[in-house]
Amino acid sequence: MPQLLHEWVRAQAERRPEAVAVVSGHEKLTYAQLETLSNQLARTLRAGGSQQGDRVALLMPKSPAAIVGLLGIYKADCIYVPLDPASPAARLKKILEACESRWLLAAGPGTRVLDELFEGDGGPSRMSVGWMGTEPPRARVQPGFTLDDVLGYPAAPFAYRNTRAAPAHILFTSGSTGTPKGVVITHASVIHFVEWATKYFEMDASDRVSAHPPLNFDLSIFDIFGAFAVGGQLHLVLPELNLLPNKLAELMRTAELTQWFSVPSVLNYMAKFDVVKVGDFQALRRVLWCGEVLPTPALIYWMQRVPHASFTNLYGPTEATIASSYYTVPACPASEDETIPIGRACGGEELLVLDEALRPVPPGEVGDLYIRGAGLSPGYWRDPEKTRAAFLPYPGSVTPGDRIYRTGDLASVGADGLVRFLGRADSQIKTRGYRVELGEIETALHALGTLRECAVVGVATQDFDGVAICCAYARLAGTAVTPASLREAVAQALPSYMLPSRWLAFDELPKTSNGKIDRRRLKELFAPEAVNTP
Repeated sequence: MPQLLHEWVRAQAERRPEAVAVVSGHEKLTYAQLETLSNQLARTLRAGGSQQGDRVALLMPKSPAAIVGLLGIYKADCIYVPLDPASPAARLKKILEACESRWLLAAGPGTRVLDELFEGDGGPSRMSVGWMGTEPPRARVQPGFTLDDVLGYPAAPFAYRNTRAAPAHILFTSGSTGTPKGVVITHASVIHFVEWATKYFEMDASDRVSAHPPLNFDLSIFDIFGAFAVGGQLHLVLPELNLLPNKLAELMRTAELTQWFSVPSVLNYMAKFDVVKVGDFQALRRVLWCGEVLPTPALIYWMQRVPHASFTNLYGPTEATIASSYYTVPACPASEDETIPIGRACGGEELLVLDEALRPVPPGEVGDLYIRGAGLSPGYWRDPEKTRAAFLPYPGSVTPGDRIYRTGDLASVGADGLVRFLGRADSQIKTRGYRVELGEIETALHALGTLRECAVVGVATQDFDGVAICCAYARLAGTAVTPASLREAVAQALPSYMLPSRWLAFDELPKTSNGKIDRRRLKELFAPEAVNTP
């Protein structure tokens, strides 16, 4: 059992140095190359002044260089903070300031965002840029080092100071106050899940694993280290393929992938465009999904066409490290109305369905879903108040640090002992697999200064998103706004997956009897024929 995540790569490099580790189109890295380059980067970071526990942000497209980047960050005893290159500069700046990043590793299209980050006041304070690309950034971004500098450092490994309990990465998710919140994940919790999952799924060195989720999404961690733990190949799925379902299918065939892991919307999208043939993907052993509900018709479509693969529903919030429960579907559902459970807890985890007094609810009754066990995050980065609100002492336990995490989801336990997900209990939704706080979108809209009031609700849809983000608004007197202008303006503060796709204008938003915005009524009003789409 490794003490730290990157030790899996060292072990594979010693055992099978010429085995392929990472594939991206025609570009490949062996385990020996991955080990060498990440060692050189770690030495570069150390020479640049990085200390144990420093946060190092990664702003790169999904690429072999990005995988080298995250490993080098770990090896330098630093904390990996992945950034989404598609996010607006204003949002990225909030994340960088919140985590007080010491270094920013950048390459590729990130130059555009870099220019915006560093214009005006000089960008986030105390931060240097390590440029990992072949072409240098523009003049106003002064890199602390370049790729040539990295390649000049010794490739031999060196001693690490971190322990298993040390933070491995901070994943920033949507925050209801308008500021992203950072979930701290340790090496120990990732190692625990990866060891359980690779054993349960019987993964081995012959596996060719998809890397579909963005690097700032927690599912990517299992793809990467699940593959490295067994010495398999990690095949990077570039984001431009997401809207080309036929190209995704072609990649699965030509790469002879053995494992596919994505959010359900991708599987649903491929089913809608009917790109999977009967008996397709002969190498595929398992299909995994997590992050939202997979519509049963889409599951039936896949299981009928790829009967030789197993299909597993994984469930778990970022705060519980990748996944906390699993359900491998035993047979193709007989009806499109059949619901798929989230199943049973993964090894070392426990799912608890509790009432308001934190007592277990009887089987079949609805309660709030909590998680307990080895995967729980230490909490939110430098936010003890939010941490105390979400991570509670386990009722009746006398063991220090025995906690449960309040997921905000509703669930029930069936007579068969399987847990079933029943929706959200608050204003948080999942769309395209991303967790989105609707309050953050409202905060960004109010900040525009053109609206008197607004409300954002999520409405279930059969489209690619899974849940449509819908905005009702009333403009300020004397302002001229349209759905198109609002969407364009708020896109400066929010990533594309958080932008409303349906809009309704009001003189005054509907209210309940106690004067609150009637969100239930708004959901009813957001029928397709009633809305505007910019």
